[in-house]
Amino acid sequence: GGHDGRGFRAMSVSIKAARFGIAMIVGIGLLVVLRSKSAGTVGDGSRTGGGFGLGFVPGDAGMMTTKKDGTSTGSPPMSRLLWDVDAKVADRICTRNRRYAEKSGSWVKGSTFMEATETARREGRRVTFHDSVSGLALFRVPGGNGNGARTWREFILESKHHGWPSFRDDEVVHENVRVLPGGETVSITGTHLGHNLPAGKGNRYCVNLVCVAGRAADL
Repeated sequence: GGHDGRGFRAMSVSIKAARFGIAMIVGIGLLVVLRSKSAGTVGDGSRTGGGFGLGFVPGDAGMMTTKKDGTSTGSPPMSRLLWDVDAKVADRICTRNRRYAEKSGSWVKGSTFMEATETARREGRRVTFHDSVSGLALFRVPGGNGNGARTWREFILESKHHGWPSFRDDEVVHENVRVLPGGETVSITGTHLGHNLPAGKGNRYCVNLVCVAGRAADL
């Protein structure tokens, strides 16, 4: 009889502990939801994934389906890209690839980007990075509306540290950029750009310069 009593008491304690654990999990889940809603999304509201609380617009992997010409875009990169980047490398990395990247540091050492943007950077003027295939605007530095946006110096320092241009949420043209499951970052026209590799301050879009060296679509 004593053994059964101890077992019953132990079971009661276990049930209470389980209920407490469930209550804690529900409470934490509710807190996370509330925090996500209050934090919102950096960008321009619902168009930028505000409803998801992610800071980006999620995309479907189907948008990267290989087309008849063997590319994910259905057409090759522009023949004359900015900053003297190689169109052949752009074709290989941006339209026929889902995993690999240009060489680390090549955005500085293998292009004229730093020289070509020197005046804009010194004067704090915004530069827009366009899709190397379609010409769509994808990223802008400085981002946001100018209030609290990163400086050019901060952008360059972080990008050099990681080896590739590294953009933050308010520097993304969200209507033209999607993030697929696994973090692959692409344009809405199927150009592989790089990957979202979140860092301490949030999302960080680690992007190949050869994929964002296009000329504006309206030029």
